[in-house]
Amino acid sequence: MKGKSLVVLLLSLMIIAGGLVVAFIGVGSNGVGSAKDINLGLDLAGGVSITYTTIKEEPTDQEMNDTIYKLNQRITGSGYTEGEVYREGNRRINVDIPNVSDPNKVLEELGKPGDLKFVDSDGVVAITGSDVKDANAASNPDGFGYVVILDLNASGRDKFAVATTNNINKPINIVYNGETIMSPTVSTAITDGVATISGMGTIDEANELATFIRIGALPLELEELRSNVVGAKMGKDAIDTSVRAGLIGIALIFAFMIIYYRLPGLASVLALAFYAALVIIVLSLTNMTLTLPGIAGMILSVGMAVDANVIIFSRIREELEVGKTLRASVSAGFRKARTAIVDGNVTTLIAAAVLYIMGTGTIRGFSQTLALGIVISMFTALVVTRIIVVGFVELGATNKALYGRDYHVKVFDIVKRRKIWFSVSLALILIGFVMLPIHKGTEDSILNYDIEFMGGTSTLVTTNEVVYDTLEELQEGVRGLVVEATGDETPQMNIVRGVDGAGQFVIKTKELDTETGMALREALMNKFSITAANIESENISATISTEMRRDAIIAVIIASIGILFYVSLRFHDFRFGIAAVIALVHDVLIVFTVYSVLYIPINNSFIAAMLTIVGYSINDTIVLFDRVRDNQKTMKHGDYHGVINTSISQTISRSINTSLTTFIMVFVLNLLGVASIREFALPLMVGIISGTYSSIFIASPLWYVMKKKEEAKIQNAQA
Repeated sequence: MKGKSLVVLLLSLMIIAGGLVVAFIGVGSNGVGSAKDINLGLDLAGGVSITYTTIKEEPTDQEMNDTIYKLNQRITGSGYTEGEVYREGNRRINVDIPNVSDPNKVLEELGKPGDLKFVDSDGVVAITGSDVKDANAASNPDGFGYVVILDLNASGRDKFAVATTNNINKPINIVYNGETIMSPTVSTAITDGVATISGMGTIDEANELATFIRIGALPLELEELRSNVVGAKMGKDAIDTSVRAGLIGIALIFAFMIIYYRLPGLASVLALAFYAALVIIVLSLTNMTLTLPGIAGMILSVGMAVDANVIIFSRIREELEVGKTLRASVSAGFRKARTAIVDGNVTTLIAAAVLYIMGTGTIRGFSQTLALGIVISMFTALVVTRIIVVGFVELGATNKALYGRDYHVKVFDIVKRRKIWFSVSLALILIGFVMLPIHKGTEDSILNYDIEFMGGTSTLVTTNEVVYDTLEELQEGVRGLVVEATGDETPQMNIVRGVDGAGQFVIKTKELDTETGMALREALMNKFSITAANIESENISATISTEMRRDAIIAVIIASIGILFYVSLRFHDFRFGIAAVIALVHDVLIVFTVYSVLYIPINNSFIAAMLTIVGYSINDTIVLFDRVRDNQKTMKHGDYHGVINTSISQTISRSINTSLTTFIMVFVLNLLGVASIREFALPLMVGIISGTYSSIFIASPLWYVMKKKEEAKIQNAQA
C-alpha cells in the first residue's frame, strides 16, 4: 500500500511540475500553452482601431445608437469578445479590436458593414437588414451540407410571410451592397419568422453567408474611413507591476497556508500551483482574451481555490478534535467539505453563465475567466489536494500536530445583536446615497463617471516625427500638460501607429467646451511645434453604452434569481435563497458607497469590481449556510437561534482565513500597482471585507428573523 501511494504521489508531483514548465515556457518554439502565449485585450496589449462613417448624411441618434449596439453584438459573435464600439462625432463609429496588428485581417473576418436586401424575382424588396435579428451557420438537419438559420423580428416575420407565400418555387435574391451573393429558392411559405437557407457545402460557406447577413443587418450603411494600430491602455510598466504584485501576493498566500495549516497547507500550495498552471495553459490553448476584468475573474477564482482548501482542512481538524483517527478524519473532511465547495461554486457558475450569455465585451471576458477558474479550482481541491494529503498519510506522516492547530469552538451570540449589525450596514449604505446630491452640487455630477460611461473628447495628434515609443513615455511627457489645460485628472492616452507608420497619439478626456479645447490645442502646438492641422478633435460616445449597461443589470438580476432558486432547491428552504441574495445586494451597495464617498472614477474597473463582489459574496454565504444545513440535522429541532450561532462560530476562522488570503493578493496589487490598478483594488478590498461581514452578520441573522415565528411555534409545541 505504501509503495502504491508513493508511486501515485510521485506521479502527481511530476504532472504538477510538468504543468508549471508548460505554463512558464510552453511547448515548441512558439511557447504554446505558456503565459506569454495568452491573448491580451486592448487595455493590456493594444490592437486595431477602425473608424467607420455613415453613408447617410444626417443619421438620427437612435439610428447611431442601434448601429453601435448591433455592431458590438456582431463583433462579440465574431470571436472578438473584448472589442469596444463607440461614437465619434455626428457620423463616425469607432471600433477597437484587441490582439491584432493588421486592420485588413479584422475587416476580412468582421466583414465590411453595408446594405442588405432580400429581393424577389420581380425586383420587389421583401425585407431589409433592419428586419433581421440574427443569422447563424449550422449543420443541415435533413442531410448533407450546411445551412444558415435566419431569425427575423416581428416586422420581418410578417413581411417575409407575404413574400414567401407569393414566391413558392421561385428564388429570393440576397443582395449585399448591390451584389447578389445568393439566390435560394422558396420551397414553402415561412410564417414563423425563422427561415433556413440551405445549399452550402462547407461550414465556411455557411459562416460567410451568415456574416454578410448579420453585418448587413445594421440600421445604417457604413464605410471605412481610417484604421490605425493603437497601443495598450495600461502600458508595459503597469502590466509588469501587476504581475510582480500578483507573484508577491501568491507567495504570501503560500506562506500563510503552510504556517497555519502545516502539512495540508503544503499540499494546498502544490495543488494551487497546479491550478495556476492549468488556468494559464487553458487560457493559452483556447485563445481567450485577457483584460483587467478578466484578471478580476482570476483573482476571484484564486480566492475560491484557496477557500476550497480551507474548508477541507477545517473539516479535517474538526474530525481530529472529536477523536477520530487521522485516516478517518482525512476521509470525512473531504467528504463533508464537498457539498459546501460544490454548492458555493455552482452558485457562482450560475452568475458567470448568465453574464456570459447576456453580456458583451469586458463582461464576457470576466465571466469566461471566472468560470474557467471555478471549474479548475474544484478539480484541484477535491482531486489533486486529496491525492497529495492521502499520499502524505500513507507514507507515514501521521503525527496529528502536522495537520494544524488544535480546534476549539467558542460559540458567539451573533444573532442577539442583529439590530446593531443591520443598523451599521444601513447607515453605511445611506452615506453612499447622501453623498450623491452633495457631489451634484460640488462636482456637477452625482458620481465620477469616466469616459467609458459618459463619453468625452478624443484628440488625435500627428507629430512631425515619432516622439514617444511607449505609453509610459507618452504619459510622462503629455499627462501634466493635458491635466493643466483641461482640468481632467484622469485623461486616457494611447500611442497610435497609422498604417503608413506616421507618429501619432490620441488623448481622451471628458467632453471639452470650445475654450478648454482651444487651450489644449495651443498647449500641444507649443510643445510639439505643430499647427492646428496636426490636431483633430471629435466628441466620442461612451464605450459602455446604455444598452450594455441595461444588459449587465438585467444579467445580474437574472443571475440573482437563478441563485435564489438554486439555493432554495438545494437547501430545501427558500429563506436561505432570499437571505443570500439580500447579502449579495448589501455587498454591492457597500462597494457603491466607496465609489460614491471617495468619488472614484466609474469605468470598466467599476464593472469588474462589482461583478467580482457578486461572485465572492454568494460563495462566502453559501459555505456558512452549508454548515447551518448540517447542524440542523444534529442539534435540537427548532433551536434556530442556537443553530445559527454555532454555525457561525464553527466557520468564522475559515471565513477570516479565506478573506485574509484573498485580501492579501488584492492589497499587494493596491500597494504596488499603478493608478488604474489601485482604482480597481481599493473597492475590491472593501468588497472582500463586506462579503465576509454580510455572510456572518447579515445573511445568517436574516435567515433567523425569517425563521423566528416557526421557532416560536415549535418551542410552544414542545412545551
